[in-house]
Amino acid sequence: MCAETATTPDYKSTLNLPQTDFPMRAGLPKREPDWLARWDRLRVYDRLREKEGRESFTLHDGPPYANGHLHIGHALNKILKDMVVRSRQMMGYNARYVPGWDCHGLPIEWKIEEKYRQKGRDKDAVPVLEFRQECRDFAAGWVDIQREEFQRLGITGNWDDPYLTMNHHAERVIAEEFQTFLMNGTLYQGSKPVMWSPVEKTALAEAEVEYHDRQVDAVWVKFPIVKTGLTSEKLDREIAARKTFLAAESSAYSPQEEAKNRRDLPLASTQVVIWTTTPWTLPSNRAICFGPDIAYGLYEVTETPEECWATKGDKYLIADNLVSEVMTAARLEHDQWTRVRDVAADELDDLACAHPLRSASDSCEWDFDVLLLPGDHVTDDAGTGFVHTAPAHGDDDYQIGLKHNLPMTYNVEADGTYRSDLPLFGGEAIIKPNGKPGGANKAVMDKLVEVEALLARKRITISDAHSWRSKAPVIRLNRPQWFAAIDRPVGDGQDTYGKTIRERALTSIDELVTWTPKTGRNRLYSMIENRPDWVLSRQRAWGVPLTCFTRKGAQPTDPDFLLRDAAVNARITEAFEAEGADAWYADGAKERFLAGDHNPDDYDQVFDILDVWFDSGSTHAFVLRDRADGTEDGIADVYLEGTDQHRGWFHSSMLQACGTKGRAPYRAVVTHAFTLDQKGNKMSKSLGNTIVPDEVVKQYGADILRLWVAQTDYVHDHRIGPEILKGVADSYRRLRNTMRFLLGSLPQTAPEKPADLPELEQWVLHRLAEIDLAVREGYKAYDFQTVFRTVFDFATLDLSAFYFDIRKDALYCDGETERRQASLWVLEQIYQRLTTWLAPILVFTMEEVWLERHPEDDASVHLQDMPDTPQDWRNDALAAKWQEIRTVRRAVTGALEIQRQDKTIGSSLEAAPVVHVSAEQAEILKTVPFEDICITSDLQITTDPSPAEAFRMLEADGVGVVFEKAHGQKCQRCWKILPDVGLHAHEGVCGRCNEALG
Repeated sequence: MCAETATTPDYKSTLNLPQTDFPMRAGLPKREPDWLARWDRLRVYDRLREKEGRESFTLHDGPPYANGHLHIGHALNKILKDMVVRSRQMMGYNARYVPGWDCHGLPIEWKIEEKYRQKGRDKDAVPVLEFRQECRDFAAGWVDIQREEFQRLGITGNWDDPYLTMNHHAERVIAEEFQTFLMNGTLYQGSKPVMWSPVEKTALAEAEVEYHDRQVDAVWVKFPIVKTGLTSEKLDREIAARKTFLAAESSAYSPQEEAKNRRDLPLASTQVVIWTTTPWTLPSNRAICFGPDIAYGLYEVTETPEECWATKGDKYLIADNLVSEVMTAARLEHDQWTRVRDVAADELDDLACAHPLRSASDSCEWDFDVLLLPGDHVTDDAGTGFVHTAPAHGDDDYQIGLKHNLPMTYNVEADGTYRSDLPLFGGEAIIKPNGKPGGANKAVMDKLVEVEALLARKRITISDAHSWRSKAPVIRLNRPQWFAAIDRPVGDGQDTYGKTIRERALTSIDELVTWTPKTGRNRLYSMIENRPDWVLSRQRAWGVPLTCFTRKGAQPTDPDFLLRDAAVNARITEAFEAEGADAWYADGAKERFLAGDHNPDDYDQVFDILDVWFDSGSTHAFVLRDRADGTEDGIADVYLEGTDQHRGWFHSSMLQACGTKGRAPYRAVVTHAFTLDQKGNKMSKSLGNTIVPDEVVKQYGADILRLWVAQTDYVHDHRIGPEILKGVADSYRRLRNTMRFLLGSLPQTAPEKPADLPELEQWVLHRLAEIDLAVREGYKAYDFQTVFRTVFDFATLDLSAFYFDIRKDALYCDGETERRQASLWVLEQIYQRLTTWLAPILVFTMEEVWLERHPEDDASVHLQDMPDTPQDWRNDALAAKWQEIRTVRRAVTGALEIQRQDKTIGSSLEAAPVVHVSAEQAEILKTVPFEDICITSDLQITTDPSPAEAFRMLEADGVGVVFEKAHGQKCQRCWKILPDVGLHAHEGVCGRCNEALG
């Protein structure tokens, strides 16, 4: 602000120029670890817990798997959680966060098996307790690694005492929660199709499955009709009824019309055509389903080309809407087949077919009739309108089997091969151990060709289920499993929210839980509304076992099949508390737990393990209910995870808690979408477009990654990449510049509030009150993007580009004036709020800003609350006035910018523009020092009409600005050009500066 000349003193030292050691270059990668160490030394998280009289707020952490380094999804998730916890704490709550890990199950077990395979070791030959210990050690190692990686992101929480699903108490409670299902009657053993991984040899939950495109063989298969079931009497009645109908509809009833609609044309020599993309399931076929409302026809082949599996004279039953597609697949041109007649649904209901493999083997394996059955799941938008039905290999098929008492087949073993004694195909694999297709499909298709049962086949691409661990395809397979019945009345007498698990869950979704975004409600509701019973069992070794016993020789439907004994249950859980779930596998465990109350020889011990989603779904019990830092009612204020957890943790937690405590274990659910690369593509190592959190932290610092999260509309798919991070870093620099100005301008001790505040300072207080409300509402609504954008715009537009720009002159050049004191006091209010508003987001930077003015050994911004902001600072009338002032100011600065670009002036202080405004605007502008607001040395307000050469802006309607140069000399202290410069005691200064110099 000061110019040094040969004839005047150097006044620079007399100015109150900003003084701060706060650097513009943050150096976050190197400095952030020091702040982490400081927080650890200060016990910041523990000290916050010592604050009394606060309302509790608990975010319950969905446990990640302890089996690898963090990816960008982990970082997004944990940073969002951290912003929730920190913001609630700083808004006056006791906000607790207990991090946790999912330590059981296939993800970890699979890693140990991979190690065995590399060494040529047979996993099944390893003693189970030794194998389980290796899994435990593996998980513990990754817990330590991930904990350090999460902490490096600035995540606060009880890191010294996280929850682990493999801790003894956790395993005890998981077993207890399972025993609740055992005792309340919702547990049962059944045999139905489940998602099955032949590679991993276990059932999978829907959440453990992902869908990928893969090529499969689609086949059109002929099932010859062997029974029509149509009596001559019924046929005569129907023909008569049809004649009567047609006679009423048309006077021209012809013999041809009668022939077209007669149903006495033989169907016994006809074949029903089915379509399937799983030829390997055909040996398990037990029925064919048709759609009662679908139009079907009888079609005859009139000519056949070469290399065609159809034969001239063949008659097929096919849905009318699909016949062209079927005949094209069979390589038949449109003139090589004809429609014979309609086939009504009630006629189909009377049919039965032979299995196409009936004549392929000397055995009686397929020597049964295949019934045609109505099914609401059948459509005519693909296939043939007839659905091959194998109750062992599909949900709809299974339900049809139950309804019509169809036999269940057990043709496929756990490893994905046909049972060895299955005729023709024994030992063939559907999926090989390496996840590749086996020979089952080819063997079945070859045999169908041999017996002339194949009409067509085609290689197509479908979206198919794969295990997200082994990446191998999964199949639907009927295996004896343990289920939780979600429509069976729960026997605990609690019916506040419903009698069944499904009823309780749906009631919880609508009445007890708030959803962010609201579409999350619809997604989970539809999933639970339509889901089947919960498959609880897994055929693995690492996890909490299903702690129950079954009576030998009893059937699952027998009342005494399951041993339900509270004393036995208690002995099991006591052992688990002391020794962990390994106690179930110890020698003599059955005798120990039955303990003389029951004859061990009468019972089998179940060795399946629980679905890991049951483990994580139970965490509300051993974290929220049992821990001192849990909640009084065992219910979390919020669960926050990715949207995929609607079918995962949100889902399993809901089902599990509704089975044991009668309601959802959470009051709110927040979901985030997926992170894509900066072009909008899914991240993939093979594409080389992944963003690793550790690399971002090393290049930019964790605060930049946190700022990216805060700027992200996380409820929708969002992007990250090098260019995006550069933009985030630029926003950070602009914000850091604002904080640097504050630190440089403020004294070390807080200024006193003056008696009166100028209007400009009153306007700033109004904005602080507005923004404080918006920030608190945004944080409460988990809307971090709006919080940051609101604060950022205030800091850069309202402060740096407006208020600071105007008040620099008073702060630097005024003496101890009330104006300067007012500005300093307002800067203090800004500082207190900016640092605390932003602390949940920029945890390291706001700590640095805080320590610049509070260097005490035990100081931390994270021990502070957001200061109360008096709502009587709000002054809407004043805000409206200053909105008008800023509008006119933009016109003035626009006009001066043109002069600056033309090099007519170098600084706005060289100008004294004439501003033409309306009478109403003039009345407003004359109440404020408008020349100071426009940062000019002088300025004239006039209501005269604007001359033609005046500068105008669309957004400042009615305002015209005529440029004039300021008259006088340049003050060598404040640089204003004023007529009184040189007329005072101090050489070369204006009157204001002369007074400041004393």
